Amino acid sequence: MRRLSAIDARGRAGPGAAAAAAAPPPAAATARLASPKGPPAAAPRGLGRPLPRRFYLRHVVRVARGLLGRVLVHDSPAGRLAARIVEVEAYRGLGDPASHAWRGMTPRTRVMFGVPGTSYVYFTYGMHHCLNVVAEPEGTAAAVLVRAAEPLEGLELMSARRGPVGRERLMRGPGCVAAALGLTRAHDGIDLVHGPLWISDRAPSRGGRRIGASRRVGIRRGVERPWRFFLIGHPCVSAAGTPLQPMK
Repeated sequence: MRRLSAIDARGRAGPGAAAAAAAPPPAAATARLASPKGPPAAAPRGLGRPLPRRFYLRHVVRVARGLLGRVLVHDSPAGRLAARIVEVEAYRGLGDPASHAWRGMTPRTRVMFGVPGTSYVYFTYGMHHCLNVVAEPEGTAAAVLVRAAEPLEGLELMSARRGPVGRERLMRGPGCVAAALGLTRAHDGIDLVHGPLWISDRAPSRGGRRIGASRRVGIRRGVERPWRFFLIGHPCVSAAGTPLQPMK
């Protein structure tokens, strides 16, 4: 299991962190990224390969929208689990008061300041784990929360973990996503470009549904940003009553 961590041995973000949070990542950032050696692992059974590092180097809002309709895979010891991402939220580090990283790097948020294309898994309310995908260049601390997904493979194992709920509710809500996939804090900092947790590079499948946007759920600061994105009308989407605006 390949893990990636933040960039400074002293546990601090670099001096350019605040500037990076204020603007989309430049194209030149790809050349500066120190990625792990070796090619991404191949994905059997027609799911493609893991998304490349460059996908995650973009502005977090672009990454969030780009994840909708893509397949999230966990090749766990208990078997393969796969689900289509249908709802996400974007958070943008030092410039976003709703972000965990707003006040700077802590032991909990260290991974957010690290290499894009890394998992950030946190524990909340004393009972739920939540999966996030780190985006933008190192030091920015941007991440996408996976709020809901449509189960595709490994339904028996997901149901055993989630209890007697319908398929549409198995992964409806961020805590349910992590529970169904068997994710815990032990999965924090995994390199999504190499697995065993990864997102397929196959073209998004959205079933003809448009992307909707709304305010993020359950926050008190930064509420004016419409950075929750989802597939309109999808039965697995959570917070269905939240006001939305279709996107072009």
